[in-house]
Amino acid sequence: MIKPKVGFIVYGVHKDGLQDPMGTSFIDGRLINKARKALVDAGMEVIRHQVILATKQEARTCFAKFKKMDELDAVVLFSGTWVWAAHLIGAIRDFAFTGKGIILWTHPGSQGWRPVGGLVMHGALKEVGIPHRFVYGRYDDPSDMRRIASYCRAGRMKNVLNQSTIGAFGGRGMGQTCGVADPSQWMKVFGVDIDSRDTTELIEMARQVTVAEVNQARKNLQRRFKDPIPKGRVSDRSIRLYLALRKIVKQEGYDFYTIQSFPGLADKYAATCFAQSMMLEDRIGASTLGDFNTALTVKLITELSDEPVYYGDLQHIDKATHEIKIIGDGACPPSLAGKLGPAGFAQHGIPTEGQAGGLSVKLVCKVGEGVLARLGRDQGRFEMVLARCSIFEPPADKLENRKQECGIPFWPHGFVTAHCDINALIESWNNEYAVLGYGTDLYDDLAAFCELTGIKAVTL
Repeated sequence: MIKPKVGFIVYGVHKDGLQDPMGTSFIDGRLINKARKALVDAGMEVIRHQVILATKQEARTCFAKFKKMDELDAVVLFSGTWVWAAHLIGAIRDFAFTGKGIILWTHPGSQGWRPVGGLVMHGALKEVGIPHRFVYGRYDDPSDMRRIASYCRAGRMKNVLNQSTIGAFGGRGMGQTCGVADPSQWMKVFGVDIDSRDTTELIEMARQVTVAEVNQARKNLQRRFKDPIPKGRVSDRSIRLYLALRKIVKQEGYDFYTIQSFPGLADKYAATCFAQSMMLEDRIGASTLGDFNTALTVKLITELSDEPVYYGDLQHIDKATHEIKIIGDGACPPSLAGKLGPAGFAQHGIPTEGQAGGLSVKLVCKVGEGVLARLGRDQGRFEMVLARCSIFEPPADKLENRKQECGIPFWPHGFVTAHCDINALIESWNNEYAVLGYGTDLYDDLAAFCELTGIKAVTL
């Protein structure tokens, strides 16, 4: 999981030990230390600015320092007491051009007049039009800290994507209209460059993989599976394709990628199922069918979650029970296998979608809490659909019947209960694919990412 780097800045006019008429310091130093520690405990690397900001020069010096830190993801402005907004607003506006996250945090309490300092700055930033998140909350309240942490993690994701590159192997797969990308739009919104290649180089690279490399890869990969990796030409090609993908992604400096899969590669050389499974296991953002929107969703969740990501078709939705079956065409990280059995192997199995065949992974996803998500476009404008969900395993004695329902029982299955208005989910969804991520914070993190990047979040 990513670790945001955050500047922690305290502001307030009545500082340096100045006391109120009752003899109490306006600024509570112990509270400041507890607030800073709470940020660290929430998973952030915190850089504290030692001077409490009160004057224009102090603000300029502070924000000039943080503005030059390329690795900084956000700043947290902590209200120490009241402040003259005009002394800070110019420096904050200048810093805002970096695109980093800005959080105003006011800790509740009458002592020190902290709410006054928080609200006057919140109003000032709104008046000027500086994007920020205002949090009025306690350092020891988990829900309040989640609002801060999610915005910081979103700032980190925005920073990670900036000046990154997505590789595209081949063109559009299966006639996908809802996965295509406009390179200029991607650069404008995310700072991501799209670099495309046909699959010729990938096939050539796969053919150049030595027998020794294949054998070593078999040995390394075997620890992720209970059953022996199948032998033979089809399996060897699947492993070669995986190794070739790793080499080219590293060689070209791709931060994540999408691949056409079929028609083309899966008809001429090998289906990509196994290679995609292992790349996801290696925590490299990826998608099939040249689907850029799914690839970016996978990249985001991969960075934000402790678990690898599974993407697959929303194969069936039961409106009465809110149960959804997510079934991908043989691509799933093997470590997501649950208690019903370790990850196993199958063949791709669909001649109309990859006549060359290929090794694939079969499993049932483990139990957990998470999110269903996918970036998409509505009339050319980005939006992300988000729904909280629980991943469950069917009873063991009913599993085979449940897997038989789709007609392709050997592909990986994820059984999910969606916690949302199911009709709204169906209406809002923007593709056949869903990206399944494990983690209770993902919903808030992705919504915060949308807020920071100006994307519409369809939160269900």
